[in-house]
Amino acid sequence: MSRYTQTTDDTHEPALRSWLDSANVCECDFPIQNLPFGRFRQSEDSEWSIGVAIGDQVLDLRKAALVDISAMNELMQLPARTRKALRAAISRGLAFGSAQEGSFRTALRPMSDVELGLPCEIGDYTDFYTSIYHATTVGKQFRPENPLLPNYKWVPIGYHGRGSSILPSGREFHRPRGQIKEPSKDAPVLAASTRLDYELEIGIFIGRPNPLGEPIPIESAEEHIFGLTLFNDWSARDLQPWEYQPLGPFLSKNFASSVSPWMVTLDALEPFRKPFARPVDDPQPLPYLDSSANRARGAIDVDLEVWLQTEKMRAAGYPGDRLMRSNFADAYWTAAQLVAHHTVNGCNLIQGDLLGSGTLSGAAPEQGGSLLELSDGGKKKISLSNSETRTFLLDGDTVILRGSCERDGFARIGFGECRGTVLPPRSVP
Repeated sequence: MSRYTQTTDDTHEPALRSWLDSANVCECDFPIQNLPFGRFRQSEDSEWSIGVAIGDQVLDLRKAALVDISAMNELMQLPARTRKALRAAISRGLAFGSAQEGSFRTALRPMSDVELGLPCEIGDYTDFYTSIYHATTVGKQFRPENPLLPNYKWVPIGYHGRGSSILPSGREFHRPRGQIKEPSKDAPVLAASTRLDYELEIGIFIGRPNPLGEPIPIESAEEHIFGLTLFNDWSARDLQPWEYQPLGPFLSKNFASSVSPWMVTLDALEPFRKPFARPVDDPQPLPYLDSSANRARGAIDVDLEVWLQTEKMRAAGYPGDRLMRSNFADAYWTAAQLVAHHTVNGCNLIQGDLLGSGTLSGAAPEQGGSLLELSDGGKKKISLSNSETRTFLLDGDTVILRGSCERDGFARIGFGECRGTVLPPRSVP
């Protein structure tokens, strides 16, 4: 066991190096201490393969004789101890001086030469609302005197989203249309959204299923989580207010969401755990949402960023501007609490189900996880470095989400990118 914490092991050792040079580069998202899982293929005609990111390469787990499973969702169901053993075997094979270097090298593929898709077959998708800062800021735009609804501090708020429209990172999507009702008008019109927005989120992928009717206790909730990703829940803010009452978001949310190609496992995130605590004046979680382990280490320190690259920036070869930073550890509910609450009524989660954290904003105004917050509902223009301005997204804009974990005494690990580009709306048939 490592000397660093009780929950880390030799795979987290900061001095560990790989025989693959690109994995040892400073600020690399995928050093040997990370080893996130995803899927790749050589061409559109080939089948998806299970891969692990290492440096600028993808390790084909079947070619490396590490698994005899061909489907990622099958691997995700493995017990936590089996997944931990697989991670250790991958680490040993990639480590500098490994006797397996020769066989592993034949199983490597450059990321630039393969297609990275959705990290698994996605089943259902549930989006939560875990940032109290986001909920408060947005609530003030509609209810200045009472921004938080009475249930917010008691129950993890969520709604059932649309899994079929979740896109892999890098995919473009068309600006949505829907009914828009201006406050001064008597009737809505069908039109393309002009208040298109992003939402900075963490995605939580379920690995181990639970049978219908059997809640998952919070004490074992993390055994059912396979890993975390970056997630962008694109939102049409002008469709949303007209449709969301009484049943919640619909066309304003289900036209597209983007997810990064790599699932960073909870094992890789062990060094970046933090205590979870509520303000003393806030109601404490009900017993089914509380445990000693969740209080001691339920939060995860993931630094998050949103970047915007406009069409003009892209034409000039400029990578874009960073719009904000926030941290997953500031969420009002933990990943374990989301799983426990989702299943307390007997709901059965299956491998590949995705839980979105909801927009992850910080306490400061400049830490808004959406343009709705940064532009104060479209009232304030956001100035970009090339003299362009934005309140909401324009056609041709690319939004890039990034995430990373850093802590003294451990290697930095990253999540890669979650990227998506807005195309003009399609014509109505």
